[in-house]
Amino acid sequence: MRAGAGLALLAALLPFFAQAQAYKYIRVGNAADVPVKPRAGFALMGGGEDLDEAFRFLCDRAHGGDFLVLRSHGDDDYNPFIAKLCTLNSVATIIIPSRAAAADPTVAEKIAHASAIFIAGGDQGEYIRFWKGTPVNDALNDAIRRGVPMGGTSAGLAVLGQFIYTSLGDKPDEPNLDGRTAMADPFGPRIALDHGFLDISLLRGVITDTHFATRSRMGRLLTFLARLNYDGNAVRGIGVEQRAAVLLNPDGSATVVGHGAAYFVDPAGASGTVMQGKPLTYGPYAVQKTAAGHAFNVKTWSGDATRYTLSVANGAIRSTQAGGAVY
Repeated sequence: MRAGAGLALLAALLPFFAQAQAYKYIRVGNAADVPVKPRAGFALMGGGEDLDEAFRFLCDRAHGGDFLVLRSHGDDDYNPFIAKLCTLNSVATIIIPSRAAAADPTVAEKIAHASAIFIAGGDQGEYIRFWKGTPVNDALNDAIRRGVPMGGTSAGLAVLGQFIYTSLGDKPDEPNLDGRTAMADPFGPRIALDHGFLDISLLRGVITDTHFATRSRMGRLLTFLARLNYDGNAVRGIGVEQRAAVLLNPDGSATVVGHGAAYFVDPAGASGTVMQGKPLTYGPYAVQKTAAGHAFNVKTWSGDATRYTLSVANGAIRSTQAGGAVY
C-alpha cells in the first residue's frame, strides 16, 4: 500500500517537475517574426545598471527585427525596457532553466528567428551547465555565423569569450571571487575555467571579466591568464567596469562607452610560478586601460589607452603606474 501510494504521488508530481524544467517564453510587440538582414556586432557590458547606448547598438543592427533576451532564471523585465528604448518588431525573453529545456526544439527555433540576442546577467555556471553542448549552444553559434548582433552583461559577458570563468566553485553566500583570493592559490577550488561555448572569431583566445573595479577583479583576471597561458594557451583578457561597455565591430574596431573603463590585458612573454597551494608569482602583463569615449582594436590589440605593466609577486600586484595602482 505504501509503495503504491508513493508511486501515485510521484505520478501526480511529475507534471510539476516537468513544468519546473521547461522553458518560459514571454513576448511583447508583434506576434509574427519579421525577416530582416541583421548586421553583426558585439556589446560587452560590464554589469551594474543597464546601459542604453549598448542596447541601442544591438537594436540598430537588428534593423527593426526581433530582439531576444536569454537567461536561465528571472523574469521578463528587459522586455518593456528594450521595447521602450528601441523601434523593433518584437522583444522577447526566453528563460532556459535546465538542459531539458535547452533540448526543446522550440527554444532553438526562437533563437534561429532572432535579429539580435542579449544574454542577461545571472550565473555563468548555469549557462555552461544548462546550455553548453545542447541545441541552444548550436543555435547561438549559428546566429553568430549569420551575423546576428549579440551582447551580454555580467554573466552574459563572461560566456562570450572563448575561455570562461564558470563560477562553478562559488557558494551561494560568497559569489564574488575577488583578486586577492584568486591570487592566493591559482588552482583554488573556486577557480573553474572552461572553453568552447560560443565561437566569436574576434574573441578567440580571449577571456572576459566584469564588475571589474567595483569588485576588485584585476587580480583574478591575472590569475585566470596565468593559469591558461601556463597550460600552453595564448590567451588575452578583457575586463570591463560596471556601467561601461565595449562595443565591438566585425572589423575588430571597438569603442568603450558608458561610465567606466575597459582593460585589455596581454601576458605574452610572462612567466613565473603557477602552482596549486602557492601564491601566484607571474608577469609581466601589458595592460591598456581604455576610458569611455575612446577606441581600441582587438585585432591589432592596440588603441587610445593608458599603458602600463602589472606583475604578481607572492599573490600581490605590482604596477608601473605612477603612484602604483591598487587592485
